[in-house]
Amino acid sequence: MEKSSLQSPPASRVAASLTPLLPELTSIRRDIHRHPELSYKEQRTTDLIVARLEQAGLRPQRLEGTGAFVDIGSGPLRLGLRADIDALPIMEETGLDFRSASPGVTHACGHDIHTTVMLGVALVLADLHATTPLPGTVRIIFQPAEEMMPGGALDVIAQGVLVGLPRILALHCDPRIDVGLVGTRIGAITSASDTIRVELSGRGGHTSRPHLTEDLVFALATIAVNVPAVLSRRIDVRSAVSVVWGQIHAGSAPNAIPAHGFMSGTLRCLDGEAWESAGEMLDRAVREVAAPFGVDVKLEHIRGVPPVVNQEAETGLLEAAARAELGAGAVVLTPQSMGGEDFAWMTQEVPGAMMRLGTRTPQGETFDLHRGDYAPDERAIGYGIRVMTAAALQAVLGGQR
Repeated sequence: MEKSSLQSPPASRVAASLTPLLPELTSIRRDIHRHPELSYKEQRTTDLIVARLEQAGLRPQRLEGTGAFVDIGSGPLRLGLRADIDALPIMEETGLDFRSASPGVTHACGHDIHTTVMLGVALVLADLHATTPLPGTVRIIFQPAEEMMPGGALDVIAQGVLVGLPRILALHCDPRIDVGLVGTRIGAITSASDTIRVELSGRGGHTSRPHLTEDLVFALATIAVNVPAVLSRRIDVRSAVSVVWGQIHAGSAPNAIPAHGFMSGTLRCLDGEAWESAGEMLDRAVREVAAPFGVDVKLEHIRGVPPVVNQEAETGLLEAAARAELGAGAVVLTPQSMGGEDFAWMTQEVPGAMMRLGTRTPQGETFDLHRGDYAPDERAIGYGIRVMTAAALQAVLGGQR
């Protein structure tokens, strides 16, 4: 096959190479789903990935601990592709035949799909490269610990895996988009995300005499309500700063003011610059709101991840690949998500973009991520492989950014 044929629309070439692999890849996805592993414990998943890549004649390299990456092609690096491989500490409720065999752990965020898609991309690219050498190299990264703040992406970066990459792409399952479609947008596609924990302490006392002690429960409630309100008046609302509390615990009796209590939640923000200032403002606001109650305040603010900001060129690469493979109407505008994603660390190092991979069966149920009943339509695997492979071919054939 001459280079001129490689420059033709890739749909038939990619599909022809992918079709015989799909049954095996579906089985691999189900195996990964049945044996989920939490962050930094993805030993079995890593072994499976490495073994299949080696079976294809590739030479994957293991990351320190868990995870791996593999290069396909010849010549300079042209593109990085990233998949996250860890599961969540959630009980599965799907009832699938291949449901999780690990109680309390499941792939409720679609990382089993992400992993399978990028494994499939590696196998298809290897097959195409064996026929006609690709004039550039694609690096596919299987990253651990996306679900653990601040994320395994930082470990990948620290190990030098992004060095030399001119651009990087990723995908994420979206249960609100029909299978066969992908969602994109230029700019922030995810939110910055921090974890906040506030502990209050006082002397405790009787609820009949709150003036003789520190009314700790009232203080917690006031912080819960007023701190988000304070931030909404100190930060530009267009930055979409959001503080939501997920836990409040205090006391054990209705007539006793407790001596200790805590609350925890998240701070999210769509603007990277506002995220930097919002953290400082939140810390100050917690202490200012708590001050009139005389309680002792211990504040733990764990910086999480910045927003994933999609660059125009890389988003265009994904959109062109999706339209070439899936049709002119395959790309939809996806809304900004307030969820955090550690791929953001990679896009701070290398220009990149993330797309949303539709996993909803048309006219079927709309699930949500991080729920025990999330059951993506497995046809998304093939669509994801086709789009990402086509994007890789365009990056390799088009040269460096």
